[in-house]
Amino acid sequence: MSIINFRRAVTRTAAGAVLLAGATACGDQFLTVTNPNLIDASTVDPVASGAALALSAQQNLAFSMGLMSAYSSWFTEETNVGDTFPTRNEFGFRTITDLNGSLNGDVWAPISLAAASSKQVLDLELPTPAANINLARAAMVRGFAVLQIATDFCEGTLSSGPKLTTTQLLDTASFWFSRAIDVGRANASTDGVAIANASLVGRARVKLQKNDKPGAATDAGAVPAGFQFDLRHTDDAANRNRLSNRQWIFSFDRANLSVAPFFRVNDPRVTYRSGAAATAASQDNLPGGYFQQTKFPGYGSAVRLASKLEADYINAEATGTTAMLALVQSRRTANGLPAYAGATTDAAVLTEFYNQRAFEFYLEGKRIGDLRRNPAAVSNLTPAGGVYFKPGYQAVGRDTCYPLPRPETDNNPNTKP
Repeated sequence: MSIINFRRAVTRTAAGAVLLAGATACGDQFLTVTNPNLIDASTVDPVASGAALALSAQQNLAFSMGLMSAYSSWFTEETNVGDTFPTRNEFGFRTITDLNGSLNGDVWAPISLAAASSKQVLDLELPTPAANINLARAAMVRGFAVLQIATDFCEGTLSSGPKLTTTQLLDTASFWFSRAIDVGRANASTDGVAIANASLVGRARVKLQKNDKPGAATDAGAVPAGFQFDLRHTDDAANRNRLSNRQWIFSFDRANLSVAPFFRVNDPRVTYRSGAAATAASQDNLPGGYFQQTKFPGYGSAVRLASKLEADYINAEATGTTAMLALVQSRRTANGLPAYAGATTDAAVLTEFYNQRAFEFYLEGKRIGDLRRNPAAVSNLTPAGGVYFKPGYQAVGRDTCYPLPRPETDNNPNTKP
């Protein structure tokens, strides 16, 4: 689906244009061009268009989450950066400046748009607000967008407001998830119930991130068996940048996501091509070859946003070591792996638990949350001061989250000193 762009048709004036003989008879209309991709705001009824606006906000979330998952995969060493852009390599060696253009254009701007466009729907006076499916969808989108800002960024802003701490952002996400749960359940349609369950997973993730383990376990336990909510993508050759799966684009079109060494094992949750089987070489001719992910096998591949499986992982982590170890063994068996036979101390089990989470939710943007919660338990990360895997770059830094980009702090009147 394409985003609705609320701008009036524009009149373009070309400086120094050469007027043909007799053209002046047409008056100003000679320079008037109608752009068919723009919609005259005066012709749009926002209330009647509530469904289109809510779905457009959801597509904004899908677009932004694809980018954020790719960038966080470099940051947490799910993948190696196969790109020549210095700005993208900053994510790989975990020293990101606020002047990083990719941070602003690829990460901050799209997720901010998802948060803002969903809020526009929520601000409309839609009919039957207590059960309106469009309000439920927008609240869910707002919750996940704000949650992702809270997870990936060290601090954030919303709609040009003041800087918010991680806790404030998490509380905001929780508020919108609660709204989505209530409205989705009251709507009671198949979509409404799915939105409510996805928001239960989102709120459980918020509570786990805040160390509210009893609350996280309660929400996660309420998610029904077999549940999964996907963000859908479309193979539309004319709109691939916005509508297609970003991990596929970065793996096959640009060839800059290379599966990192820790994940190059025989595990059905992380599949890839390498050597002669790869369909491309990495953009920067990566040392050691290019390992091309195939978890997402096409432009139209959907991406899991929320699921009972994630709820089970949240519930186990919130419950404690015994529950985590039981889920580890269950998931290893389900994926044809031998039973875990390592140490069973709390620290050792948490590390193995996070290892299984990393394989389970590979390239889904969740490992950075683990890093923020328990950095010592996230294994196979190059330590601060270590050598970056590519020559010609500085040593690996100690960032665990992203700074707000300079354009946001410079142009937002509420973030200036």
